[in-house]
Amino acid sequence: MKHIARKRFGQHFLTDGGIIDEIVRAIDPRPGQPMVEIGPGLAALTQPLVERLGRLTVIELDRDLAAQLRTHPQLEVVESDVLKVDFRALATRLGTTGLRIVGNLPYNISTPILFHLLEVADVVQDQHFMLQKEVIDRMVAAPSTSDYGRLSVMLQWRYAMEDVLFVPPTSFDPPPRVDSAVVRMTPHAQPPVLDAQLLSEVVQVAFSQRRKLLRHTLGRWLDERSFAGSFNVQRRAEEVPTAEYVALVQALG
Repeated sequence: MKHIARKRFGQHFLTDGGIIDEIVRAIDPRPGQPMVEIGPGLAALTQPLVERLGRLTVIELDRDLAAQLRTHPQLEVVESDVLKVDFRALATRLGTTGLRIVGNLPYNISTPILFHLLEVADVVQDQHFMLQKEVIDRMVAAPSTSDYGRLSVMLQWRYAMEDVLFVPPTSFDPPPRVDSAVVRMTPHAQPPVLDAQLLSEVVQVAFSQRRKLLRHTLGRWLDERSFAGSFNVQRRAEEVPTAEYVALVQALG
């Protein structure tokens, strides 16, 4: 019986064989590597991955799809909302500190998933995700561009990222109303030591009125905290490189 895509789960199933081959090439799975796939759906990507890996852990929320996936002996199926999965515990169970994570993420909750995984970047080797192209543009954006914002800074301090593949709507069933792309995220081997919660607060304040100079937002926030260091607030939030936000948080901490 054909599975009908469920809107509430943001389901769009990848059907383009050529695109699937390109994604698998970009991921480059090797036998025995500990890999987790988020949202395997109808197993379009799952099948070629498990053929190369030997075993694969998949996280699927849809009960019917999870039941189908359990019929594959090489798959370990975690039936759960991905935002409730403890990836650190999963890495421990798989005996690794270099988890490889892949997936066609539900576009309606892609940002919460990225922030959920940010907390466990120290046990991750790399991540390859299909996302809305617009989101990936923001993730990899350089300072002084319109796409550069809170998401850029909050991910770039922890990962090296690149947009590796464009995916048109026609590659899916049903086709989404947006263009998609695949991003590669590799955690920095020696990330800066900082209070991630404080960075989040600083960046949120900075970008709260992105058209205004920082002296109206972050400047006032720093004054309230009697910040004695130097930080140029005569520019807009999007003009400040990630490294400068990091340095400011380290000085505050």
